[in-house]
Amino acid sequence: MPPSKIEKLLIKYVSQSATSQDLESLELWLKDSPNLSLLKEYIKTQFAIQMSMNDPDSDEIRERLLKEMRKDKNVFQKRRFRSVLKYAAIAVFFVSLGYYFKNNSFAEKNIEPIVPKEDLITLQLENGDIEVLAENGTSQILNSKGKIVGKQSGNSLKYNGNKSIKQLVHNTITVPYGKRFDIILSDSTQIYLNSGSKLKYPVQFLKGRQRQVFLEGEAFFEVAHDSEHPFLVNTQELGIEVLGTRFNVSNYDEDQDTDVVLVNGSLQLGALENLDSDNRVLLKPGYKASFNKSEKNFSAEVVNTSVYTSWVKGQIVFRNSPFENIIQKLERHYNVIIINNNEVLSYETFNATIDVETEGIEQVLDYFNRIYEIEYEIFNNKIIIN
Repeated sequence: MPPSKIEKLLIKYVSQSATSQDLESLELWLKDSPNLSLLKEYIKTQFAIQMSMNDPDSDEIRERLLKEMRKDKNVFQKRRFRSVLKYAAIAVFFVSLGYYFKNNSFAEKNIEPIVPKEDLITLQLENGDIEVLAENGTSQILNSKGKIVGKQSGNSLKYNGNKSIKQLVHNTITVPYGKRFDIILSDSTQIYLNSGSKLKYPVQFLKGRQRQVFLEGEAFFEVAHDSEHPFLVNTQELGIEVLGTRFNVSNYDEDQDTDVVLVNGSLQLGALENLDSDNRVLLKPGYKASFNKSEKNFSAEVVNTSVYTSWVKGQIVFRNSPFENIIQKLERHYNVIIINNNEVLSYETFNATIDVETEGIEQVLDYFNRIYEIEYEIFNNKIIIN
């Protein structure tokens, strides 16, 4: 499970806003023994953060919490989730005391700026080495023999076409939340990677072999036409086969569906386990196909494709979107954590167009506050909606 998702679940639990599904996910995560110590440290950290805003007897209260944790140190593995719940309950109690003693803390936090986490774009080479791609930087990508196979210029990476290469080798680029990046493959196919995405791809496509890439997250593809070498996008469970077309694929781990929106051209979709069977979907331009990961079935509908591809130009468009979907996209694009404690909002839908390249997260929240009267508090890169 992605670290950001776990952090969000922990915050929701400590703030007593976790759902039964959240608790099930957290309990599953806790079955991995090393995660128990991580949780313990997280609760201590969150407790320290909250209590730093309050004056009365903070040292004494902190010592009480740490004493409770140390008391169960030798039997922590046996008690597992039960002990964790006790620590979390203690933390919630002490945080509540802090709010009681300093009831203006929320008002003070409102004037603090939101500080998104700063993560790095990385490129894993064929030999396993990992290089950091500085934004707006320039660099050369070398193969194992020291030859230049690609060049970075700003937020774009372009690979050279070298037909003399006979061995299939891959690079993997990881784009964290809050950033975007573009890649031009050796066949001139252009791929725009959205925030929180990972793409594994060949440094050079080989003659007589299918062109295949592997995607986690979201990307917009402009595939170079080559009738002799079909292009396949592999999304763990779904295969998308094209010859030359423009389409968007959204395949985040936390989403129930993998969505494919076709702008022009044609493509076929099928579950990877049955990709060679007749159980495939032929998608037409202007349609969105959704593959349900748990039910293993497809659905399709006519859509306004610009709503799903606007992010390529730096915009996020919401049309009758559930508030939880809006929160999810804002977290990805701005690399923040948003906790929604307003149950009423969870059932509302909204319309909005956000220019993420010119509008910061504070401006977006201010917009929702003015138009929809949504109240919120902030602490560093965490936002709590009440």
